[in-house]
Amino acid sequence: MTPNNIIKCSLAALAAGCLSASLWAAPRDSQASTSLRQLRETKDPDRAILRVRPNERSPHKIPLYLTGKFAEHLGANIYNGMDAQILRNPTFADFPFSTGQMTPDGVTRFHSDDEKITQEIRRQAPRWGWPEAELDAVITARADGLACWWIRDGPRHAVQVSPDTGPLGGRAQRVQVETSGQGIAQWTFLPLHRVSEYEFEVFARSPDLASLSISLSAPGANMPSAKATVEGLSREWKKLSGTLTLSADAPSDRAYSFSLTANAPGQFVIGRILLRPADHIQGTDPDVVRLLKESKLPILRWPGGNFVSSYHWEDGVGPLEQRPTKPNYAWGGIEPNLFGTDEFIAFCRAVGCEPMICINAGSGTPAEAARWIEYCNGPASSPLGARRAANGHPSPHRVKHWEVGNELWGRWQFHWTTAAGYVDRYADFSKAMLAADPSIVLYACGAPVLWGKQWNDTLIAGSVPILKTTTDHPLVGGNVSPAADPLDVYRDFMAAPEVLEKKWADLQRQMVQAGVKAPRLAVTELQMFARIGRPAEANSRPRLTRENLVSPGTLAEALYDVLLYHAAVRLAPFVDMVTHSATVNHGGGLRKERERVYANPCHYAQAGFAVFGGATPIAIELEAGLEKAPLVLPDLKNVSGETAFGAIDALAAISPNDELLLSLVHRGTSGPIQLVVDLDGFQPSGTAQVRTLTADVPWAANTFEKSEAVRPVDGTVTVQSGKLELDLRPYTVARVIVPRSR
Repeated sequence: MTPNNIIKCSLAALAAGCLSASLWAAPRDSQASTSLRQLRETKDPDRAILRVRPNERSPHKIPLYLTGKFAEHLGANIYNGMDAQILRNPTFADFPFSTGQMTPDGVTRFHSDDEKITQEIRRQAPRWGWPEAELDAVITARADGLACWWIRDGPRHAVQVSPDTGPLGGRAQRVQVETSGQGIAQWTFLPLHRVSEYEFEVFARSPDLASLSISLSAPGANMPSAKATVEGLSREWKKLSGTLTLSADAPSDRAYSFSLTANAPGQFVIGRILLRPADHIQGTDPDVVRLLKESKLPILRWPGGNFVSSYHWEDGVGPLEQRPTKPNYAWGGIEPNLFGTDEFIAFCRAVGCEPMICINAGSGTPAEAARWIEYCNGPASSPLGARRAANGHPSPHRVKHWEVGNELWGRWQFHWTTAAGYVDRYADFSKAMLAADPSIVLYACGAPVLWGKQWNDTLIAGSVPILKTTTDHPLVGGNVSPAADPLDVYRDFMAAPEVLEKKWADLQRQMVQAGVKAPRLAVTELQMFARIGRPAEANSRPRLTRENLVSPGTLAEALYDVLLYHAAVRLAPFVDMVTHSATVNHGGGLRKERERVYANPCHYAQAGFAVFGGATPIAIELEAGLEKAPLVLPDLKNVSGETAFGAIDALAAISPNDELLLSLVHRGTSGPIQLVVDLDGFQPSGTAQVRTLTADVPWAANTFEKSEAVRPVDGTVTVQSGKLELDLRPYTVARVIVPRSR
């Protein structure tokens, strides 16, 4: 190593114009740690060398929670995502549409203009299977008093609709028909690729009808594809249930009309109707559960996100018919409270992951948070534990991880606050929450390290000694000029983990100096966050489009996430958790369209890295070419000068069963690289397992039509004379497992 081409890896040094870097030794609690990565610039950019040092081991294991996920009540993440219930607006609520604007208190403003609402209905309806010919019927029915996303099943003059009231308040739907076979309907897709039997549940009453019919019909069919009758309707509210079974050869590539009709002239009032595939797992989507279980998901954060700052957990426990439907004050639409605390815990147990709850520190109170903890963790003999037991869960949920609020520094957050205001809230909430259960781990709401220094300074100075763990939401990106080169946007994202690594190290140092004992950082939201801004000139021709912008659904997110896992490991034990955004549809992870679930590239990368949890990192030396980041992302604008990053990044570790694990990322753009791995001091068995995830461009993505366009490929490579060679294409994540010779 020569002084002129080995430099401590800080972006400040890189920004000064340096073109090579090595990992600086980040401060560690009270234990000294050697550098885990040293990087030298190679003279041959087509070739790289990685030397592992198995005898130079970190004193810290790789955290188990680095490949976690985050779930929020946003869009189709929970409902029509993780949840198996198929219908939209199943509680017949007044359905508000967000304008995208917020009040000064951080509550979304809802559209009141009928023309705007009509535009939103026409924009959203096709995703859920509505034929174009039916959209006018949706708009007309809504104007007449039928809940949004439902239409009349019968002529307008013969099917009268009006709002009504449920048994505990809240909106219900009254329907009056002239003849048998008339009622209401909704178009929806079904997971017929997987199951042909569907369970329904109706909560309704009628002054003059004894039964209702439920059916599913294919487009243009003269007869229903499946039909059932529910008996026992009366003046009193009742919960009625049954099943619908379609033939095994029912077409699975089209939407079906779901109808609820009367069997005689009369009227009925309906408070809720649910439709689930019979193979649901405690109400959740079995494909989502399976994929997350296979990925060895370690921890899941819920219920927000912005949503949590207006969420009151007691709305979401107990019998479904007693739970209120409310507006979603963060994102628009409704919150039917069908997926609450107990459903979340059941989902985590089915997946096999730990639950993490983010509490409402916006419009919520410390006492409310303490009650939530007692409900989850208290014995059945406690007041809230008894309530949990009465809801069917006698054993405590044992939720260990609790985050005190979400992004309360943001004016889009209901009851946002100042830095000093949060210090005040954190003191009150932490006191109440720890009194409810002293064994829990609390996570304070930190601001993003890229710009939130004032908030973090105030939090740290005002919260010692109760502060242990803070959080970061590095949603890096911003509005990018459409004139930008798509690869320049990609290069910036590949440099961003180096920027964050330095910022996180600075934060750790600050916390230690302030007297925080054993400080920790949890990255509780993470994803690429670039958007295309407005052109500088009206007639300019954009280079950056939605098709070539690297985003959470693209391969670039997979590389970005793994690079941040590498950074977290190099800072161990400081960064001990990452909960990536999100589970289904919102950002990276899984997609669910037309009731079919498929994976984004980042899901595969996260699943591949999960094997590193609990392994012991070892030192590496890396010789590779360097590339520069042009800094077109607004969120990196404060990084002065040029930045550079290694075209190859790597992490090495020894697994608990004594295998050598390698995580490799080719983030460069100049071409393929032949990587030679020198296994100095490690005795391999002769053959290594290699899993690669790659594509021709970093904005490659999976789609409904091509759901496996980007997926991992497994192979092997022979180890000879203590070395192995890999040919890595640009835009590649690779995982190598080398067994030790016995």
